Amino acid sequence: MPNSEFKIATRLYFSQKGTERQSRPAIRVALTGIIVGVMVMLLTICIVVGFKQTITNKVAGFGAHIQLVSFDNNNTYDLQPIDVSDSLLAQLGSYEHVVCAVPFITKPGMLKTSESFHGMVLKGTDYWDFFANALVEGVVPEKANEVLVSQSIAKAMQLRVNDAITCYFVDETDIRARRFKIAGIYDTGFGQFDDLFVITPFETAKRLQGWEDNEYSGVEILVDDLQYIDEVADRIYFATVNKLDDRGYQVYYVQTLHEQNPVIFAWLDLLDMNVIVIIVLMLLVAGFNIVSGLIILILDGIQLIGTLKALGANNRFVQRVFLAQAAMLIGKGVLWGNVLGLGLAAIQYFTHLIPLEAATYYVSYVPISFAWGWIIAINILTIGLSLLILLLPSMIITKISPAKVMHFE
Repeated sequence: MPNSEFKIATRLYFSQKGTERQSRPAIRVALTGIIVGVMVMLLTICIVVGFKQTITNKVAGFGAHIQLVSFDNNNTYDLQPIDVSDSLLAQLGSYEHVVCAVPFITKPGMLKTSESFHGMVLKGTDYWDFFANALVEGVVPEKANEVLVSQSIAKAMQLRVNDAITCYFVDETDIRARRFKIAGIYDTGFGQFDDLFVITPFETAKRLQGWEDNEYSGVEILVDDLQYIDEVADRIYFATVNKLDDRGYQVYYVQTLHEQNPVIFAWLDLLDMNVIVIIVLMLLVAGFNIVSGLIILILDGIQLIGTLKALGANNRFVQRVFLAQAAMLIGKGVLWGNVLGLGLAAIQYFTHLIPLEAATYYVSYVPISFAWGWIIAINILTIGLSLLILLLPSMIITKISPAKVMHFE
């Protein structure tokens, strides 16, 4: 009879009488193991992917995904100017997956009040989306000589919105002082950068440097998807390699945010190994519980096995009955694992219930990202490996003789 194995397995699985068997607690333990394994794997993926994306977005907010700077840069923020024509700037912005290409200027200096001083880097930009989202007070600068300072700098120097602050800049021949008005205060939670950057409109920094119209510290390029960073960087590299600027002497250099911040991304890469270890451990736990659950089902249904064989059922037919029953157990465990895992992730996503120490982790709460590709892959991997693992213990059925079962009875 077509699908007769599935019908028998369904009847066994949903049998109310089965709840009275001594084996039911063991089955519940096996089911709980599957649920916990799937839940932990999904939470791990959501947290780690969310954490990596959050940190990457914060790093990109201060330095973009890709920078085009001078080949002679000395890995400081006091960059030699590069000459970027309007045509080159338009070309950079026209590449596939590029969201925008905007010039920037950086200038190291020092903030000073009557009571304290603080080293900083003044950055001139016209791209405000990142800092607008990080505002805690005031507005983004719109006028000349307005700046945006971080909350950590504001607290250290007792500054407020609309206060005036003096900045000192050291050139080769003299020290220059400039007065700025604090238009707003931002907080990204990334202390390594918050303690360093003071942000101002591009034109303000340009006048401070006294450069020509097409002279910039560099160009920042943002892409629409992190997976295309290296692809876009390669295109920019081959378009500018060994190319002199319009003045005939400056060579360009392309660097990605991974190359600008190798320590941070080496740390993030270590999380991938943690994910692999956790997933392997949870799959082993789930596999052990699934195998023990099938063995219990077989031992619990040994009389049924003898009866089916006595009625003429072959080993493969009986195997499929118990494999179908075990598959229902796996399906129920995976379903509830998804409900609990994704449910807890959703609660954290919307409420930020679990906090983190921002000074250590660069974020003030556990970040969540629903990486659906990974989530689907975890479910497929769990179900596929579970069914594969079940083939070996199901061979026990081939060793059961109807005569021995009836003699046992």
